[in-house]
Amino acid sequence: MTGTNDGVTITHLEDGAGGKYVAEVPGEKAAGTLEWEPRPSKLGGSDKVRVATHTIVPPQIGGRGIAGLLVKRLIADAREQGFKVVPQCSYVAAKFDKNPEWADVLA
Repeated sequence: MTGTNDGVTITHLEDGAGGKYVAEVPGEKAAGTLEWEPRPSKLGGSDKVRVATHTIVPPQIGGRGIAGLLVKRLIADAREQGFKVVPQCSYVAAKFDKNPEWADVLA
């Protein structure tokens, strides 16, 4: 699934049991990423929780709100697909603190 906002394209890629969101900016080689991994279920397998582990935006594309767009995409997918988010990444945690309306997807 891909999404576009102000020319930025965000793509979700599965990577083994986890995945990442990749933000591509037109005319730039650098891309921003938000990585996640599933939280193991106590019953085996995984429950419907994604742990946001890292958000990285290279300096070449910094200052454009790319990290925020990545988090917004994660939140939109959580609502659409019915999973919860553990904001292990400090940036994602700070965005949750500033957006109390996201409490419905907070694990």
